[in-house]
Amino acid sequence: MRVAIIGGTGVQSLPGLEITAEHALEAHCVLYEGSLAGNPVLLLPRHGRGHKVPPHRIPHALHVRLLKERGVQGVLSTSAVGSLRADWTPGTLVILSDFLDFTRSVLTLYDDAVVHTDFSQPFSPLLREALIASAREQGIPVQTEGVYVCAPGPRYETPAEIRMFRMLGGDVIGMTVVPEAVLFREAGIHYASVSVVTNLGTGLSETPLTHEEVTEVMTHATETLARLFAGAVARLKATPL
Repeated sequence: MRVAIIGGTGVQSLPGLEITAEHALEAHCVLYEGSLAGNPVLLLPRHGRGHKVPPHRIPHALHVRLLKERGVQGVLSTSAVGSLRADWTPGTLVILSDFLDFTRSVLTLYDDAVVHTDFSQPFSPLLREALIASAREQGIPVQTEGVYVCAPGPRYETPAEIRMFRMLGGDVIGMTVVPEAVLFREAGIHYASVSVVTNLGTGLSETPLTHEEVTEVMTHATETLARLFAGAVARLKATPL
């Protein structure tokens, strides 16, 4: 299986990633070829080089097309999230298992065809199992299940919205994972995401949320993410499809 990593906020690269080629592509996209712990991997920063693309302008369909053209069969992504639960504090890693879609837009590769895609397992069981096994082998603490609420951004949520999303069963909240999960599924590419809790949701914290707070937590998490992904990529390398 050829694997790509999509790096979210704070993940322009990963510790230990050896880059052998860099491709500047359309719409501010940059794609790196290289290896992680000796295994081939591609890295695509979700927000473009230098985090210039805001969440509501990310060209998700373009990312899917570019990776599919390069023979990618599995995608692991990172996502910075707010926590909807007081017991999941900043630094908590969550291997997502389900989602609630509040993006307010239609997400599909099939604008001109009648295609209804199954989402009984919203994230790839194959990739989730590889991530969970990697975490266990390396003693990395993770939450092995979590419901991701996707809001469109770019603003942060109100206290009332956070209470509502928690009542609906959400665990964490972000702005970017659901479009990827939908479009990669439609494209026939396995997809899974590891969320890093960077803050408590609005109303659960006594201080206002800042982007600097989010990026600081993500910076500290990159080494752990690199080890987690390296173990998963090694497992997936020999996985036949």
